Amino acid sequence: MSYEPVLIAGCDDPDNVTLKGYEKRGGYATAKKVLKNMAPDEVVTQVKDSGLRGRGGAGFPTGLKWTFLAKDTGKPTYLAVNADESEPGTFKDRYLLERNPHQLIEGCLIAAWAIQAHDVYIYLRGEFPYGRDIVQAAIDECYEKGYLGDKVFGKDFRCNITTVLGAGAYICGEETGMLESLEGKRGHPRNKPPFPAVEGLFNCPTIINNVESLSVLVPILERGNDWFQSLGSEKNWGPKVWCVSGHVKKPGIYETALGLTINELLEEHCGGCRDGHSFKSAVPGGSSCGIVKASEFDTALDFDALREVGSSLGTGGVMAWDDTTSIPEALANFIEFYAEESCGQCTPCRQGTGWAAGILHRLVHGHYMDGDFDELERIARGFTGTTICALADAAAIPIHSYLAKFPEEFKAMAERAHALTTGA
Repeated sequence: MSYEPVLIAGCDDPDNVTLKGYEKRGGYATAKKVLKNMAPDEVVTQVKDSGLRGRGGAGFPTGLKWTFLAKDTGKPTYLAVNADESEPGTFKDRYLLERNPHQLIEGCLIAAWAIQAHDVYIYLRGEFPYGRDIVQAAIDECYEKGYLGDKVFGKDFRCNITTVLGAGAYICGEETGMLESLEGKRGHPRNKPPFPAVEGLFNCPTIINNVESLSVLVPILERGNDWFQSLGSEKNWGPKVWCVSGHVKKPGIYETALGLTINELLEEHCGGCRDGHSFKSAVPGGSSCGIVKASEFDTALDFDALREVGSSLGTGGVMAWDDTTSIPEALANFIEFYAEESCGQCTPCRQGTGWAAGILHRLVHGHYMDGDFDELERIARGFTGTTICALADAAAIPIHSYLAKFPEEFKAMAERAHALTTGA
């Protein structure tokens, strides 16, 4: 079945970043219709009934999250946009920010109306100054046109959008770490509960959504739930943006319906493996996902099917690796990243990620000690579920997964290291 992109549509047109260019292809018509004809609760219900699952990694139902907002608190409600895209292997949000900023803004307006938030904060990764400039220019155009401000579209509804640039910390992609940073504090994740929907930004009820999740609200409210659920599979509906890197002939950004297989994405869209080589493995959703062997590439790219092979959809950051890839070296690279990015607040993460990185560093540089692999597994078990946020869990997943699926590579590397050490 042919697929018509709705998220990256128009992104090849340089004029798409302007209000005039976006409106030329129907931009803001949906938001105007929603604010004119739909009560906030109706919007929440439609998004909930659509089955949209958040595109930021966890896949939690977006509309259901909105229903968790604390009511009648006497405090303002905020919408915070998580544009701190920092998961290794992921670059889809940056593309949407730089090529389709007005669709994000329109999605923000729809969400803000639904939850009755008058202030929206878009938190962008510190390395995204170019994207921030584009988004800010789009916001400025909307204020000039009356699409933002005290009377959105001339209606008695106030909505302001503020962009905030972080300082480039992976930990601020975690929602409560992002809230701390938004408040001008060090980006240390908070204990939960209370959850942000009850006590979030400035201790007020807050909904946090990802760039892609908000952008897809526009076609959902425009085309309806029947259209949305005609794409993908049961409980895995709708369009999805993939960012593909690694040993493929055509790396880049692709948009399809959820549910195509890894093989279909890599072969039909990305041109297959580079010449002279064959695929060994792939990581479907960024570095914190379990690894998938080439023999499992018939697995559907959706939230549920990937769980069956010990992985997850994550952010849709697909990294494909061919037969030249050293799995132990790939794991060492990722764990070094997690050790570097730990905020240091929790001892199991602060100590455990560095400890694991040290063992892997020794291994790939020819120094292996008996029991190292058992120690890696023990460390990973020790910091799984024992910290305030999920960074340590994100490091534990690849440790368990890579050791389980490619034990022969780790054993061979250990044997080479032993031979170098003993001269045997």
